[in-house]
Amino acid sequence: MASIFSKIVNKEIPSYKVAENDRFYAFLDINPLAKGHTLVIPKKEIDYLFDLDEKTYNELFVFTRKVAMAIERAIDCVRLGMIVYGLDVPHAHIHLVPLQGTGNELNFSKPKLELSKEDFEATAKKILDEFESDN
Repeated sequence: MASIFSKIVNKEIPSYKVAENDRFYAFLDINPLAKGHTLVIPKKEIDYLFDLDEKTYNELFVFTRKVAMAIERAIDCVRLGMIVYGLDVPHAHIHLVPLQGTGNELNFSKPKLELSKEDFEATAKKILDEFESDN
């Protein structure tokens, strides 16, 4: 059975895309820890990050870096946090979270932000525009 992320890649479920190429996809987390919280995934469904072949693993991190740089240009933040949590969806993914320097921002047990559809759309567009201007 396809993961929810594979369904997003296949456009069976909508998402707020912030970056894409032929092998990877990045989109806003719909339960964000911070505005601009983004998930980066390989399009090919692999459950565990460390099960990716070496080439895909390395290319995923090159793509993730480009997405991170676009987020930093689009979202006012002190720095960008990165975490591989990997337990909630059986599809390798990286969380990129804009940080404001409070020290508790990568805590997945804290309440998530509630953003409107318009907020998600505007944020995704800002990040996508930055990503595309750099490629």
